[in-house]
Amino acid sequence: MKKNLALPCDRAALAALRAGDACLLSGTMFMLRDAGHIRLLDELDAAGRLPYGLDGAAIFYAGPSPAAAGRPFGAVGPTTASRMDFAAPRLYRAGVAATIGKGVRSDDVVRACRETGSVYFVATGGAAALLARCVVRGETIAYGDLGTEALRRIEVRDLPVFVGIDTEGACIYDL
Repeated sequence: MKKNLALPCDRAALAALRAGDACLLSGTMFMLRDAGHIRLLDELDAAGRLPYGLDGAAIFYAGPSPAAAGRPFGAVGPTTASRMDFAAPRLYRAGVAATIGKGVRSDDVVRACRETGSVYFVATGGAAALLARCVVRGETIAYGDLGTEALRRIEVRDLPVFVGIDTEGACIYDL
């Protein structure tokens, strides 16, 4: 049975999830990749808090293609999440509630999920055109010069994911 989750994430709802649970995400989240994370960490260091409304938010590690078929993006493919492991623990501790990508995460990320009550969701790789159908709106809000790695606020409806790491630190890849 799939669990429907509203975004931004409610920590109580996240605590009820278990590694392997199938979920449909709906609401507002952010999209950001490698180079954007470096800039975001610089802003976090400078301000001492998360900018752009990222507190309690989900970050989708994806790089979209240009608009197509009447949708904001033609394709939205999840990026290998381990590439953001350098930033994830700090962002969880600063208030990010969830991340979305593909593949395994480091022990530091697992520990940060457990310590902060955050989760890592896994999206299916190779399904970028299908995932783009779940994006209702999208806008670039920072780092536009980075192209596909810019920070975007997106609204999704029924984005299919699995719980990759739950708030207890259990991992789907260990099941």
